[in-house]
Amino acid sequence: MNITPKEQLYSSCKTYIEERLLRIQGGITSLEEALTSETKSSAGDKHETGRAMIQLEREKLGKQLAEVQLLQERFKKVPLQRKSNQVILGSVVYTSKHHYYIGISAGKILVDGEIYYAIAPDTPMGKILMGKSIGEKIFFNGSEFKIKEIE
Repeated sequence: MNITPKEQLYSSCKTYIEERLLRIQGGITSLEEALTSETKSSAGDKHETGRAMIQLEREKLGKQLAEVQLLQERFKKVPLQRKSNQVILGSVVYTSKHHYYIGISAGKILVDGEIYYAIAPDTPMGKILMGKSIGEKIFFNGSEFKIKEIE
């Protein structure tokens, strides 16, 4: 059974989110361990500064965790099997210059030797592409693109 580029892109985006989530959770665990060992070490100004730095880093990771969880919720809304003559959430768009996957912003993804850009519908390029049809021309950063195919 052949896996379509759309299925591979969907899978890559899902993996991207899972890996980010694991990295952040790992960072939080490490900081909590550091905080525990910091509590057991010496007291004084150095100790308080160390604890404050760990707390700041923990807050930063907490914000990143919330962002990734929101990304995960948004990604659950990306349909895998829906087809349309217009660019919609979940579309793979082939243009005269680049290929795009409309889902989440996950950067470049290589599928079968071809580069695809995973973008969210609310990114500048995503906003331009959404609702467009095959044959339409779009303009972005001084370049003209023509939509050749929508999957």
